[in-house]
Amino acid sequence: MFDDFREFTVRVDDVEIFGLRGGTGRPLLLLHGYPQTHVMWHKVAPALAEHFTVVAADLRGYGRSSKPAPVTGHLNYSKRVMAADMIEVMRQFGFDGFSVMAHDRGARVAHRMAMDAPHSVERMMLLDIAPTREMYAQTNQSFARAYWHWFFLIQPAPLPERLIEADPRGYWLRKCGSGSAGLTPFTPAALDAYLTAFDAPEAIAASCEDYRAAATVDIEHDDLDGGRKVTCPVRVLWGAQGVIESHFDCLELWRERAEVVDGRALPGGHYLAEERPGEVVDEALDFFGRTR
Repeated sequence: MFDDFREFTVRVDDVEIFGLRGGTGRPLLLLHGYPQTHVMWHKVAPALAEHFTVVAADLRGYGRSSKPAPVTGHLNYSKRVMAADMIEVMRQFGFDGFSVMAHDRGARVAHRMAMDAPHSVERMMLLDIAPTREMYAQTNQSFARAYWHWFFLIQPAPLPERLIEADPRGYWLRKCGSGSAGLTPFTPAALDAYLTAFDAPEAIAASCEDYRAAATVDIEHDDLDGGRKVTCPVRVLWGAQGVIESHFDCLELWRERAEVVDGRALPGGHYLAEERPGEVVDEALDFFGRTR
């Protein structure tokens, strides 16, 4: 799926971050969402690698990256720690400044990265999310029903872990196939990669911790920003048939958290990089700028 990309493993403190690197030009970091891996970029990464040095990494807790045991307060799965992982990965490649395109959980990591390391993140494109704190603050029954997994995964361990472990494949297919496009965005090879990566107790536990952190320590970190905003240019894209479109004013919420924001809804659902890859590539080339 990633012809001409090379695998890497980078040590960051007590974890190893796995990913792929390909292309030449200005650096562009790609971060995936839940419950996926770097594989979600397989339809767009080759085209982007014609213009950029593309780094597609597995977040800690996902794919082939390390899955450290949880600590008190979910701190080692805070977006601050996950963002620091990626800053260090890019630094070890010699990239002190870079752009980011990120989806879902990866976009939450990117948001924190842009807040904590504004000197590193030059431009940021986020796919199908609104800011975490604001989404929780505006939750109603309709949103809770649509994003039921947010409230299931944050239950104290080991309840969600045990229930998911009883049938990881069935859970994944139900969760990811419940959107407007069903399972059609996922190629057989990508789907096999996702199911294989998720079929491990440590992966399930880590992803639960990711969500527990989002509902607790991540919001604390947001509040401590004290109204400070992301300073780099931000483009947000979301699915016209998705939950973000039907429940939130995506642009308005991001303008509360970032100084320069544009974006629009694309036809499709949550998994835009796999459902509408051509449009995502076009938006990325327009926003990040072609290099040749």
